[in-house]
Amino acid sequence: MSEQQQPDPTPNADSEWQRNTLEKLAFSAIKEQRRTRHWGIFFKSLTFIYLFILLFYALDWVGDDAGASLNHTALIEINGVIGNEFEVNADDVIESLQSAFENKRTKGVILRINSPGGSPVQAGLINDEIKRLRKLHSDIPVYAVVEDICASGGYYIAVAADRIYVDKASIVGSIGVLMDGFGFTGTMEKLGVERRLMTAGENKAILDPFSPQKPEEREFAQQMLNQIHEQFIAVVKEGRGERLKQDPKIFSGLFWTGETSIELGLADALGSSGFVARDIIKEENIVDFTVHDSLADRLAQRFGASVGASLMHAISGPTNLK
Repeated sequence: MSEQQQPDPTPNADSEWQRNTLEKLAFSAIKEQRRTRHWGIFFKSLTFIYLFILLFYALDWVGDDAGASLNHTALIEINGVIGNEFEVNADDVIESLQSAFENKRTKGVILRINSPGGSPVQAGLINDEIKRLRKLHSDIPVYAVVEDICASGGYYIAVAADRIYVDKASIVGSIGVLMDGFGFTGTMEKLGVERRLMTAGENKAILDPFSPQKPEEREFAQQMLNQIHEQFIAVVKEGRGERLKQDPKIFSGLFWTGETSIELGLADALGSSGFVARDIIKEENIVDFTVHDSLADRLAQRFGASVGASLMHAISGPTNLK
């Protein structure tokens, strides 16, 4: 008999090699997926931490007055139009002032002003509170530092300070009062529009823009403006005292550069916030006590306004009939 032919081991070896190779590739792919997943989790975690920190600051959970525990110069920003519904309003500024004065480490207060003016009522409330706090805390000086503009209501606030510092190119003044509007009577006549107005009270529609202006209405409004103007003048004279030059133009509503305002006695000297803190108050550590609406407050206000508008629309409904 011939010898039994032995099977060729090559096919089995090839199969084993292919299986091992596939296993290695599979394990490699799994490891790569795990590695990718781990890095994804890592970067998502970093993103979450970053957003969480931003949220902390946005919601005012982390304050910017960490230096308030040390001796400092308190800074309060008066930046923008002054009014109850604007960023500069009496409630926020008064809260800022009280926090600054009540802090035992406050060595002086700087009112950094950049405002074209606004409500005389809101400016008056702030002026009164500054004077009240100055009497309660006679050891804490108050300085107004003007940046670009300090006009009208902005200057109404500034005169409550011990001294006013300006830049040579600042705009200062505009000590006056205005009331503006429009009259559309001629336009309505040309368009053939009839004004139908009913009132209870003969002066209820005074200064109505769609009705002709009467001489007695204009006179009444002018008397009111003059009275408020005299109040403004009295506040300026009280705050500036003998430093104010005897020039009738000062109360005419004109405005001047910071350099000229010093000559007129509307301001005292040139200087920035840093200069006043370092060389006048002698405390370079500046802590911002300005009260700002937090992100949560702004969102709440917008949400409230949206809901209010939706409710009014739902209540009133459409006014046209088909």
